[in-house]
Amino acid sequence: MNPTAPNHPAHGHVTFLGAGPGDPGLLTLRAVEALAAADVLIADPQVLDVVRTHARSTVDMPAPTITDESSKNVSALGVPVLRDTANLVMSAARGGKRVVRAVLGDPGLDGDAADEMLVCAAEGITFEVVPGVATAVGVPAYAGVPLRDGRGGDVRFVDARTASATCWTEVGASEVTAVVSTTLDSVVVAAGELVAAGRKPDTPVSVTVAGTTTRQRTWTATLGTLAQVLKAAKVLPSAEGAQPVIAVVGERSAAAQRDRLSWFESKPLFGWNVLVPRTKEQAASLSDQLRSYGAVPSEVPTIAVEPPRTPQQMERAVKGLVTGRYEWIAFTSVNAVKAVREKFEEYGLDARAFAGIKVAAVGEQTARSLIEFGVKPDLVPSGEQSAAGLLEDWPPYDPVFDPIDRVFLPRADIATETLVAGLIELGWEVDDVTAYRTVRASPPPAETREAIKGGGFDAVLFTSSSTVRNLVGIAGKPHNVTVIACIGPATAKTAEEHGLRVDVLSPEPSVHKLAEALAQFGAARRDAALEAGDPVTRPSERRPGSRRRARS
Repeated sequence: MNPTAPNHPAHGHVTFLGAGPGDPGLLTLRAVEALAAADVLIADPQVLDVVRTHARSTVDMPAPTITDESSKNVSALGVPVLRDTANLVMSAARGGKRVVRAVLGDPGLDGDAADEMLVCAAEGITFEVVPGVATAVGVPAYAGVPLRDGRGGDVRFVDARTASATCWTEVGASEVTAVVSTTLDSVVVAAGELVAAGRKPDTPVSVTVAGTTTRQRTWTATLGTLAQVLKAAKVLPSAEGAQPVIAVVGERSAAAQRDRLSWFESKPLFGWNVLVPRTKEQAASLSDQLRSYGAVPSEVPTIAVEPPRTPQQMERAVKGLVTGRYEWIAFTSVNAVKAVREKFEEYGLDARAFAGIKVAAVGEQTARSLIEFGVKPDLVPSGEQSAAGLLEDWPPYDPVFDPIDRVFLPRADIATETLVAGLIELGWEVDDVTAYRTVRASPPPAETREAIKGGGFDAVLFTSSSTVRNLVGIAGKPHNVTVIACIGPATAKTAEEHGLRVDVLSPEPSVHKLAEALAQFGAARRDAALEAGDPVTRPSERRPGSRRRARS
């Protein structure tokens, strides 16, 4: 009988899902679909953050109980053993729920998942398996260590926690590429086991911690020199010795080859802790771009957006849009689009209310926000994306061709008068309306403030003069080792007035061009270090008392 056949229609369904080794981008399309349909999500702690972003906001996420009777309930990897996941899975499935059981790596290599499948089969509960990228395969790929090449060769996977003496003897006496799953403080012991079993001490080995994440670090050595290499790198001894590592033993992990194939750790901002001081809504796309360069973004809101103190002016202007009071509406920020959109929704209006009105956007990001609303802007600056650039392309008022001479300008309470003055000079009447207020956000946690002042961040992106003033006001001045990147000359001037050295200036007033400029700076810095024969370090590692170490 097929164990996955729906013998008990009243019962639910269980999806055993592989969440991969850590990089959220390695989830399969089928995994994302299953997560979106789940009623209950039960995940290994190591992958909870990876999977829950794809689940519905209403999904139930019961936390498995961590028993603490003795040390036997802690695995060799230092991860607490979850004793009741099978009970949680079965309880939810018996209740008719669609359950996703997410595990680190691949379910086919997870013994607990296999036991839980057998329990489902015994009770006739339907289940499916969604494979994931196995940790022992994904981590070497991200470390630039191919497990096979055109000449072939055998690969042997070894779990050091359960490997028998026979296993070590077989692997040590052979020439296979060995992929060893172990921990940071046990990897030298594993190397010794292989040498004792017959492997030559000069056999290359690579050791990778936090694989496939932007915290990944890899060291290359030989079986005989591994202990000295890790000690010299100040990796061992370490309080973080229980971290899982993947060690690849064999010629394909040689340092010379890995230097050419290390695509992930050679990203321009790899491992950089980058501070993104913006409103939370604005930070998301910028953080995604920084991650693509290998950075670890930290979003610290410095500005909070609030409605205007007196909403009557905004209400009259929105009603004027509907009654034909305006020829143009000009949006100078994403927040302005958001403010008008919220007011539209309050009145039961949608994008059709813009019919017959010309729409201008100060830049591509604002234009994209309008398009998401269903409005295609008629005017976006062809040159500089700023108020000045918008004025360069704005047509003068012509009483013959323009039946209405009025422009609606929804903006922040602290916006400059540049656009208003320019439009008036072109012959237009302007309704300059405060659509939202920008206020200083609350201070970040003490740990973040200390990292800012103490040089814990490698770079900070300033996207406006107000972000400079507000960050310094709520958290203090960034340390002098921190790379300062500014979106434009005005922002750079404000940074310098606060005693900051500006290292990177965006070629255009665009947050994405700013991130790109920072990546180019990081790449040039890395190339210079390699050319000089120096180790590639992050800016924060230059501060007194800092040292390179494994990061989880």
